[in-house]
Amino acid sequence: MIVPNFPDFAPMSFELKPDMHPRLSMTPDGVSEYTFSNLYLFRERYNYRVSWVPDKTFIISGEREGKKFFMTPCAVPGHGVLTELFNTHDYWKGISDSVLDPQRIHLEQWGIEVTEDRDNFDYLYLRTDLAELSGKKYHKKRNLVNAFINSYKYEERPLTRELVPQALEVLDRWRADKGTDGDYTAAKEALELFEDLNMRGAMYYVDGKPAGWCLGESLAKGRMFAIHFEKGIDEYKGIYQFINQAFAAALPRYYTHINREQDLGEEGLRQAKMTYRPSGFVRKYLGKRL
Repeated sequence: MIVPNFPDFAPMSFELKPDMHPRLSMTPDGVSEYTFSNLYLFRERYNYRVSWVPDKTFIISGEREGKKFFMTPCAVPGHGVLTELFNTHDYWKGISDSVLDPQRIHLEQWGIEVTEDRDNFDYLYLRTDLAELSGKKYHKKRNLVNAFINSYKYEERPLTRELVPQALEVLDRWRADKGTDGDYTAAKEALELFEDLNMRGAMYYVDGKPAGWCLGESLAKGRMFAIHFEKGIDEYKGIYQFINQAFAAALPRYYTHINREQDLGEEGLRQAKMTYRPSGFVRKYLGKRL
């Protein structure tokens, strides 16, 4: 294994993929952050570093807003390791149900307080709900999709290496229209490396011109698909609702759920995600030493 054993850490790099990807893809909860591609693409934003507790879990160390945090995707690493981590980090984040439940009593005994992190809950949707938009609850979404279909000559194609330059055109237009970088850097690298990162996506065209794309990957032992990036040109009314529906319909049926990630506490984003009527959430928790 290239990932160093705790307490040593290595910067997140592509060379770590053979060690990390197989283990992370088998984590059962479907936490959107816990894929090699997600950790790699946001490695610079959060200054990710990686360690390994043998036969237990990876430890991901990161920084956000001047605070240091750590994540343990596969298991609770043990009392001694946690003590060392809390000595050098401000908090423990991204604790999943499968990691927390077997150790909840021990964590209380060790003086670690665990609380829900609602802003980082991932939104789960039944793939069939997003693909079919059936019933009254999806009436408005269905109307937007139908209006798009009736207003434009559209085309959908699976994302291939040859189409990446067109997707980058859409991404550049998206950044110009928004007037902010947002996740531009990660999205650009994701497009350039999507095959190497085991991602899949689709390109969407209006009147023969590139109009949108989305990109994601398999989670939770292949039961779930996470949408990591979704970009469209706003001048085409209904483009995002159409991409959402069309991509869900094109996914293989063995994906029972679609993970559309978290709202990060942004009220507008939370309302938008709730309008699609999630079937549930991937819950995450924060840990702090009392």
